[in-house]
Amino acid sequence: MSRVKEEIISELNNLSPGASREVLSFIRFLKHTRQKAAPDTALASEPMLRKDWLLPEEEEAWSDL
Repeated sequence: MSRVKEEIISELNNLSPGASREVLSFIRFLKHTRQKAAPDTALASEPMLRKDWLLPEEEEAWSDL
């Protein structure tokens, strides 16, 4: 286990039940935010990547698949 995780667990052991619930809520918020951000980033980069996708060199490189 990483040192950071060990420190987090140590701190959690000293929290009240109410504060522990707040921490859990924050962790879930972070996970949700990160999961949502990944697809948005992929969609935002598509117009930039499309320029390369449409090059004749790319068509030739992928033509045997």
